[in-house]
Amino acid sequence: MSLYSTAAQLAPLAAEGEHGGNHESLSPLLTGGGALFVLLLLLWITTRFNRDR
Repeated sequence: MSLYSTAAQLAPLAAEGEHGGNHESLSPLLTGGGALFVLLLLLWITTRFNRDR
């Protein structure tokens, strides 16, 4: 199976999903805020384990 034939098969599937893209229950603000909180929490945990530096 070549890359061209794979892309030709997947293109119609991708074209079917052109009706908005966002799920109604997903809030971009909540998702971004949650991701930021998790990343800051991981940063804080990492700095607690690296006290010798």
